[in-house]
Amino acid sequence: MKILEDYFLMLMEMNMSTNPFQEFLEKYGNDPVKFVQEVIGVDPFDYQKELLKAVSDGERRLSVRSGHGTGKSTCASWLMIWMLFTRYPIRIVVTAPSSQQLFDALFSELKSHITKLPPALKNLLNVKSDRVELIASPSEAFISAKTSRAEQPEALAGVHASGPRASVLLVADEASAVHEKTFEAASGSMSGKNCVTLLLSNPTRTSGTFFDTQMSPKSSWWRRRWSCLDSPLVTQDFVEEMKERYGEESNAFAVRVMGDFPKTDEDTIIPYHLCESAMRREIEENPSAEITWGLDVSRFGNDHSALCKRKGNVIQDVMTWKGLDLMQLCGRVKAEYDALHPTDQPTQIFIDSIGLGAGCVDRLAELGLPAIGINVSESPSMKNNYMNLRSELWFKLKAFLENRDCKLPNDQKLISEMVSVKYSFSSNGKAKAESKDEMRKRGLSSPDRADALCLVMAHDNMIALRGGHANRWNKPLKRNLRGVL
Repeated sequence: MKILEDYFLMLMEMNMSTNPFQEFLEKYGNDPVKFVQEVIGVDPFDYQKELLKAVSDGERRLSVRSGHGTGKSTCASWLMIWMLFTRYPIRIVVTAPSSQQLFDALFSELKSHITKLPPALKNLLNVKSDRVELIASPSEAFISAKTSRAEQPEALAGVHASGPRASVLLVADEASAVHEKTFEAASGSMSGKNCVTLLLSNPTRTSGTFFDTQMSPKSSWWRRRWSCLDSPLVTQDFVEEMKERYGEESNAFAVRVMGDFPKTDEDTIIPYHLCESAMRREIEENPSAEITWGLDVSRFGNDHSALCKRKGNVIQDVMTWKGLDLMQLCGRVKAEYDALHPTDQPTQIFIDSIGLGAGCVDRLAELGLPAIGINVSESPSMKNNYMNLRSELWFKLKAFLENRDCKLPNDQKLISEMVSVKYSFSSNGKAKAESKDEMRKRGLSSPDRADALCLVMAHDNMIALRGGHANRWNKPLKRNLRGVL
């Protein structure tokens, strides 16, 4: 960097007729790897070099699926800075499905590398919260960050070159979770002659544009997979932790370590991409939304008791305890309840009342908490569709996620449990969710967190069947669910 800075200063002081930026372009205009090495002062890894060279060699549509932490956002930042200085006019638009991913990850990474530029280059830029501009021509050379949402799909739309020599770069981070409406709206921009489109993502979704760019036999996209096993940035400790926590054959390990798409088991109730999208999604929490809790009581030594907290369409948290007896568990739940302001306390606490759970219902009710017993083995409200109430609640959870207006906490263990439960059909066509015992036979642990989450889905059934009086928990429940006590 010092060499480049001195080089620019020398040319300017000599007042040479030669334009120093012309020499700069001759040196770096077709060599982004050298630009990163000498201007930013970083030596890219081989797979990052391959991506940078592909763009300089003329590839216009590029797609990279990756494990966690392999440096894809870093590489995209280098590419954007290189094109901003070597392609004029240039319009660069970057998007992600959430503002957290866009501004706390990718755009933050971009700003960090801009600070490493020599003053001769850094002083040419105006860095804003959502935009980086060439000061001399802010409308013709810029990087703009726009969050993509289903209700606002125009993030990458309407970005066109302003002349025959103008260039466009479109970057979508976590592209697997970007809504299809965004890609539909961007189709015109992406088809421009001088447009380069770069899609980067953990491969969470087994359908949609990003999946097609990677897996379709007819895809013409330049495509690569960056595994954590091949990245010097990822520690072996992370790989071993993921292997121990989720299992080497799990979807979580495939997505977050191997950079592979999750297995698409046809008999799995909830697909992985619905969970990942809900975890990353940003929605406004309704302050007046009703608060409900779900409590799954542990029955075996290796299981956990789990408490799920829901406010409207936001799943706020899932807490777990291991090794507590029934009275200790009731004490923990009571402490959680009493620590809250009355406006933040749940109006209903749904508890799996099979076995030990029945005693928990009685004790919490005795303590004045709005405890409601749910016998998940009994009849569902939709008797023609489901074998039991547990099955109905699991499919209600799937429908809750499919509406795409909900939020899950950042809890990979919860997601791993949610995507592990399978279903089957009885001879009379009723769907049945896999039981905990059946899961143990497959070598899987009990989905305690996910079952607690399913319990709060009982709230929606009650609302539908008894009108707007769901907060009257101590009144008889007017519904045809025999499983509710």
